[in-house]
Amino acid sequence: MNNNKKVEWLLRIGVAGEFVGHGLLAIGGKKDWLDWIGQMLHVSAPTASTLLLLIGIFDVTVALIALFKPVKPILLWAAAWGFWTALIRPLVGVGWLDFIERSANWAAPLALYFFYKSGRSND
Repeated sequence: MNNNKKVEWLLRIGVAGEFVGHGLLAIGGKKDWLDWIGQMLHVSAPTASTLLLLIGIFDVTVALIALFKPVKPILLWAAAWGFWTALIRPLVGVGWLDFIERSANWAAPLALYFFYKSGRSND
């Protein structure tokens, strides 16, 4: 396996790991996230719970796509979603350091997107 394939697989595994982890936490109804959804969208607890479940299912789906059959538009979505979910922390008062700590949540899918866009996966 050449170095480009190794980089590709490391990025695919990293993106999949992040999204499956967050997806499973969302499916499990992580309390902080339920509170944030209620706060940001001004919705009831049952509505927040339903939205978080749907987000979790979507995140796990993104993880599987990134791992088994990466698609560039999905990788861009993953980068945008990772950026937004990192940005939520300072928006709800958790702090900017938590945003910075989550840089890989958006940078890894963006790096994989540009890896495919550059054609390096064909090397």
